[in-house]
Amino acid sequence: MSLSVLAILATRYLLVMLFFPFSALDKIINFRGAVGQASQIAPGVLAVLLIVAGLSVEILMPVAILTGTADRAAGLVMAGYCMMTALLWKQFWRPGDFWRAGDSKGRDLFWDFLKNFSLAGGFLLLVVGVHGGLGAFLADPLASTHPYTQPVSP
Repeated sequence: MSLSVLAILATRYLLVMLFFPFSALDKIINFRGAVGQASQIAPGVLAVLLIVAGLSVEILMPVAILTGTADRAAGLVMAGYCMMTALLWKQFWRPGDFWRAGDSKGRDLFWDFLKNFSLAGGFLLLVVGVHGGLGAFLADPLASTHPYTQPVSP
């Protein structure tokens, strides 16, 4: 495996490692706690379905990104997932203490909110920042970028 291929793999793993394996594993080990947290926005069975859907996204999309299989579509799903989780669970405006001096739950949530949107930007780079941009993605959203193939030098 060439150094270039290893660098691409490492970069992609850095982008997804928060989700796979760490967040996915946390949801599996602490399933009841995750459902309890989801119950803040959805009742009963719907909370369970939200966690199962989130778990599926956190496993399947990073695998697609790491393997380069429909990686642009997976990047789009992950970007949406990051933005939705920021809007649903990182509501920095709710505690009402954002501007208070000293410790602030609102400011802590604000940084998490921004981190989620920053991650979304990284995933969107996979969607539109490589291999032909937005037009190429819209023409064939499930195509692979084939990140590990290298052009043959003459």
